[in-house]
Formats: sequence, C-alpha cells, structure tokens
Amino acid sequence: MATTTKALFRGAATTTTTTVLYTVPASTTTVATNIIVANPGSSAYTFTMGMGTAGANTSFATTVAIAANSILTFDMKQVLIATNTITGGASNVAVTFHISGVEIS
Repeated sequence: MATTTKALFRGAATTTTTTVLYTVPASTTTVATNIIVANPGSSAYTFTMGMGTAGANTSFATTVAIAANSILTFDMKQVLIATNTITGGASNVAVTFHISGVEIS
C-alpha cells in the first residue's frame, strides 16, 4: 500500500455551498486530517462544508461565521472511501479553504 500525504484542496471558495472540493480517487481511501478556512477580507462571511457520498454529504459546518482577517481550523481524522467527496462554499469568494490529508492506495 502506498501512503501519500498531500494537499487535497487549496483555493478560493465559490458561493455555491455544494461545490465539490475533493473527490477520493478510485481504489483509494483518504484520511482528511486538517482543514483551514481563511477570511483575509475586511468583512465577516459565512461558510458551509460537508463530507460523504456525492449528492448526500453530511454537513459538519453549516453557515458558520468567520470574522474578517481570521482563520478557523478543524483537526480531524475523517476516513473517506473511494468516490466520497468534500464539499464547501462561502458567502464570499474571499474565503479560502486549505484541506490536507493522506491518500492510501
């Protein structure tokens, strides 16, 4: 088995909260280990994130407020199987997501 530590997603949010940020590749298990949500903007915004099967994700952060010029961190050990997704979006594209994890194939 190959184990690869990697950035699963790095980038700006969209204003659609169901945007797929990461999909677990076929024949792979992924462990999401850390998510950083950053708001470098001068106003407070909100974001939503979820994990699970495409079209049926379970939200773990629903319309969470993030203050201007701040970050929120989620440290976790969430196992995702092939084709599972991580979704997210925010009320403004200034918000960015930084998702790290381990892929096992």
